[in-house]
Order: sequence, then structure tokens, then C-alpha cells
Amino acid sequence: MQTKRKNISTKTLTLGAVLTALVILLQMAGAFIKFGQFSISLVLIPIVIGAATCGVGVGGWLGFVFSLVVLLSGDAAPFLAVHVPGTILTVIAKGTLCGLCAGLVYRGVLKLCHKEYVAVLAAAFVCPVVNTGVFLLGCIVFFMDTLAVWGQGLGFQNVWKYMLIVLVGFNFLFELGTNLLLSPLVVRLLTFRKKQ
Repeated sequence: MQTKRKNISTKTLTLGAVLTALVILLQMAGAFIKFGQFSISLVLIPIVIGAATCGVGVGGWLGFVFSLVVLLSGDAAPFLAVHVPGTILTVIAKGTLCGLCAGLVYRGVLKLCHKEYVAVLAAAFVCPVVNTGVFLLGCIVFFMDTLAVWGQGLGFQNVWKYMLIVLVGFNFLFELGTNLLLSPLVVRLLTFRKKQ
């Protein structure tokens, strides 16, 4: 029994390490793919995969790593120039919580319906929703005055329109679409390989 538990831990650690490297690589590469002033994020896919295949803790870890890379890569620089503690709190909370919530939703849906595909789809939906939702909450708490000025500079008199169209709009739809399409596919391939 001890050997089986050790093998499972080794597999989880190995996959977690590979996904950690992938999170770093995708976030660094994503910094070069811009839509407006913000980069497109493909990193939520390995976060969902890790949360589904390795558990809630690994999902949270991968989200935390994502947060650190965002902060260190300069992706959050416009916000850091305005409010350092608010930026750090928002970025770390949005990344870590999207991974934790993806893992919790995957586990809960799997217990309810016993269909892995449905559980992965639910996790793939929740991950970008939490990531974007916490980002918007951080914007409301720490950056509303600045965002109003940024929005007016681009011709938006309504700060909410600016936030939803410029800061969130395309990025959120892209993240949601790629997550819903690719995360279940990769988890299914990993599960199929595990069964063989």
C-alpha cells in the first residue's frame, strides 16, 4: 500500500513539475502576444489540466506560479505604477484562486455526475471566470480612478465600458474558448494514456 501511494505521489509531482514549467513558458511567450496593452493568456489550460489530474493543491500552485510570472514579466507594470500592494494582491489572488476553484469545481462535479468530461468542462469554465472576476474586483477596489482616466484617454466616458471592452472583453472570450476546447481534450488524452 505504501508503494502505491509513493508511486501516485511521484506521478503527481512529475506532472505538476512539467505543468509548472509549461505555465512559466506559456506566460512568458504570451507576454509577446498582445491584444491592446494586455497579453493573451494561454496559461489557464495547464492550470485546469493540473487541477483536474493532480488535485486542488496543484491547481492552486500552478495559479500561484502564473501570478508570480505575471508580476515578474512586467505584464502588470501599468498597474504596479499606480498601486503596488493592490496589484500584487489582485494578481496573486486571481491566479491562485482560479487554480483552486478549478480543482474544487472539478472534484465536486465529478462526485455529482461521475463524468470526467463534464467535470473538466466545468473546471475549464470556472478557471477564466474566477481569473477575470477577481481581476475586475481588484480593479474596482484599487484602480477605479486611474481606469476612468485611462478610459477617457481612449474615448470611453464610462469606466465600466472601458473595463469590460478593453481590459476584459476579447481576452476573456479567448481564454474561455481555448479552455473549453483544449483542457478537456488534453485531460482525456492523459486519462486514456493512464488506462493503458
